[in-house]
Amino acid sequence: MTTTVHGREAREGRPDTATRLAAFWRYWGASTASGIGDAVTAVALPLLAVLVLHASAFEVSLITAAGFASWLLIGLPAGVLVHRLPLRGTQVAMDVVRAVAVASVPAAAALGVLSLGQLVVVALVVGLASVVFDVGNSTFLPSIVSKEELTARNSLTSGTRAATQLGGPSLGGVLVQLLGAAASIAVDAVSYVVSAALMGSLPRVPHPAQEGPRRGVGEMIREGWRYVVRHPVIGPCTADATAVNFVCGGLMALIPVFLVRTLDAPPALVGVLLATEGLGTLVGAALTPRIVARLGSGRALRRAALAAPCFAALIPLAGHSAALALFAVGNGGFCGAVVVTSIVARTYRQTATPPELLPRVMATVRFISWGAIPFGALAAGGAAALWGTRASLALMAALSTISPAILLAGPVRRMRDLV
Repeated sequence: MTTTVHGREAREGRPDTATRLAAFWRYWGASTASGIGDAVTAVALPLLAVLVLHASAFEVSLITAAGFASWLLIGLPAGVLVHRLPLRGTQVAMDVVRAVAVASVPAAAALGVLSLGQLVVVALVVGLASVVFDVGNSTFLPSIVSKEELTARNSLTSGTRAATQLGGPSLGGVLVQLLGAAASIAVDAVSYVVSAALMGSLPRVPHPAQEGPRRGVGEMIREGWRYVVRHPVIGPCTADATAVNFVCGGLMALIPVFLVRTLDAPPALVGVLLATEGLGTLVGAALTPRIVARLGSGRALRRAALAAPCFAALIPLAGHSAALALFAVGNGGFCGAVVVTSIVARTYRQTATPPELLPRVMATVRFISWGAIPFGALAAGGAAALWGTRASLALMAALSTISPAILLAGPVRRMRDLV
């Protein structure tokens, strides 16, 4: 039986099962190494600004905004760019760019020349490279696993991503406490080098988009954009995701300052508290299939959207000692509810969108929704400068109610299932 399968794979020009499996595990290792480094830096970079440069909440928001502004700058053409360049080489190059950018931070700190401006530039460069890398990763996976294996492999990579979100912030907080914020960021540079080495060992893969006549970038982008904004379900879901991500951007900018300055939490505890985001994401992702099976995808989407503001309201109520539990429950619950809405909406997009439009639709949705993150970060930073961090968190919690309002105002409000 094994000989027959391998023979058929060879005749069809596909790598055999053992080769595909080895390639996948190298791919998984590269993605995991990069994800751990990202999670560590997500804690270390803001803490570095707060603890070493004594940055204000607004200044920290500039770092957060720069990291996600990349989706506004190259989010739409990133898919076309990835398909027109050698895929494996592009992935390795993006890892190298990120490693060099991140390594400049501890180097500058050691020389005594580190500045807020450098942190903002590093966040922007890493963000730009990550956009291209993420688009390339989603394109690479179907090339090294069979169609039958794709669902299982996607589930594993999603679960791993949630695990790194859970453990990475705790690791980052501990490293900051033990090594200092600047030295801990060197861990991220090493992770990108590991990722580059593993990516470079993967086989070359063809570019399906390069087959047939080449179309203009603008024409391809416009077609995907029109499909998203005119679709009766995908359009409102994208608007919902945009509202949620605006709030998420604000929370990312405010929470490190809130925990360190308002609640006087030490760096190690900050990492533990931030890890509740990963815990909520992991639990939400694990429960989503059961929730959808019981309620239907439409009801699951609406109820999760309604639950998110309830949890967000707990975050600004957090205090010292036992009252820190309010932050943990609020942050974890908010992230868990958001991931349910994200999975349901993404699954619908993947099944309802014509295959030839799917890459551009996914890129368009990310451009619109993730593009709101830097604006949320800047708005929250400005509000904190005027009214204080806790009041700004309360404002973000209030704005989170826009998400369910969008869904309840459209056709989704009548759907048991998104069909």
